Amino acid sequence: MSQLVTIYGGSGFVGRYIARRMAKAGWRVRVAVRRPNEAIFVRPYGVVGQVEPVLCNIRDDTSVRLAMQGADAVVNCVGTFDKGGKNNFDAVQAEGATRVARLAAQSGVARMVHISAIGADVNGDSLYAVSKGKGEAGVLGHMPDAMILRPSIIFGSEDAFFNRFATMARFGPVLPIAGGNTRFQPVHVDDVAQAAQLGITGAAGGGIYELGGPDVETFRELMTRMLAVIHRRRLVISMPNIIARIMAFGFDMMQAITFGLAKNTMLTQDQLTSLAHDNVVADDAMGFETLGITPTSMEAVLPDYLWRFRPSGQFDAIKDSAQNLRQS
Repeated sequence: MSQLVTIYGGSGFVGRYIARRMAKAGWRVRVAVRRPNEAIFVRPYGVVGQVEPVLCNIRDDTSVRLAMQGADAVVNCVGTFDKGGKNNFDAVQAEGATRVARLAAQSGVARMVHISAIGADVNGDSLYAVSKGKGEAGVLGHMPDAMILRPSIIFGSEDAFFNRFATMARFGPVLPIAGGNTRFQPVHVDDVAQAAQLGITGAAGGGIYELGGPDVETFRELMTRMLAVIHRRRLVISMPNIIARIMAFGFDMMQAITFGLAKNTMLTQDQLTSLAHDNVVADDAMGFETLGITPTSMEAVLPDYLWRFRPSGQFDAIKDSAQNLRQS
């Protein structure tokens, strides 16, 4: 019988790419999610019955244990940007990650891969970084040979970064950002999935790996690159820190007084704190080179999914060609 991997959060952005890779490698894949009915799209990644979504709440011991029953490896991809509510930073990224590792150790699971983030630090400035740091500590405390992956900003067709700002760029002549000089090292989602695959199969050893693509650019430079891809001219304005803090405070307060009904998806105070630090791979960190992976450039991928934000969508290049013909 083929080997089994349980992927917690396996229908999410990163998780679905790991699930697809493991299915192609011949593994059985159990996708543990809160809403299995919304994760049915993962089934065609393999043959009938090879990839199955199952109900799981990462905050519940019994639920997590049942999802990993009989698994040879587990992967934790569950994360959140919500510091409030039941599924907050600590509940998901600290306690949830620790729970998966503890139960994996108790169940005799051979290998574990945990998706963290660059900047994870129990002594960090932001609540997000602290919760990620606690999660790593909890994982290593129970599964000391686990592989921990710390990616920079992840890009790909379903990302919440370039897609979000490309959407904003469709409205108005100005694109406001905070932390314009903060440096990032964007990494392609399938490169992260490939690294995870090496950990799941045992082809790569445990430890902490920081993952970044071949390009290091500031937030402002990334927005300029994105605007060039979608053929839109916008003024990229990096807001002064005091203005950004006032806005973030206002957005957070709006979410608080509406008890989460008006969710802050624009800019939180914790995100602003994170933006004070560069998000790039450390010079002495293990990474893609250690794993023998050549990372994918943004230039090779961004046009493949950002074309829909161009003024004429897929016909934008044809329209430009037609204008050139008329001029000649």
